[in-house]
Amino acid sequence: MTIKSDRWIREQAARGMISPFEPGQVRERAGEKIISFGTSSYGYDVRCAPHFKIFTNVYSATVDPKAFDARSFVDVHDDCCIIPPNSFALASTVEYFRIPEDVLVICLGKSTYARCGIIVNVTPLEPEWEGHVTLEFSNTTNLPAKIYANEGVAQMLFFQSDERCEVTYRDRGGKYQGQTGVTLPRP
Repeated sequence: MTIKSDRWIREQAARGMISPFEPGQVRERAGEKIISFGTSSYGYDVRCAPHFKIFTNVYSATVDPKAFDARSFVDVHDDCCIIPPNSFALASTVEYFRIPEDVLVICLGKSTYARCGIIVNVTPLEPEWEGHVTLEFSNTTNLPAKIYANEGVAQMLFFQSDERCEVTYRDRGGKYQGQTGVTLPRP
């Protein structure tokens, strides 16, 4: 496997791999500094959409991946999200991805958030997976933490194999194929 460069990412985006796509690095909007997004040297910095699901224990629900209770979250639609101390929130990327059959994508949080104790968790985007990426933000601090919508939150790194895998995500009918917006666990 080889990590792919900014040139490769722009070529694939022209074929519909990332939509909407920003060919450069955006660091400012309307004269105001923002957390950067867009194409970087060996990756793509994604943005967070303005719909958040913030974890809550108001209903004392049990967090069970086989029988998830949607009451475990409070929905927030805003330009930012305040995550309570030692809690987490879900969001999705603004960008929709269509991963080629010979590519695996790994996501890492941006250093700006990591330096604030905010961890971004995303599972790998497998060959032929497509959809909006569901992002999990863990606030590891004992203070409230802020996430900004429509600004950079994580970097996608693209690894291309020299051969096609035997069974892609699409081939096996993956349960998160084509997801849009914030997607909760599915049994």
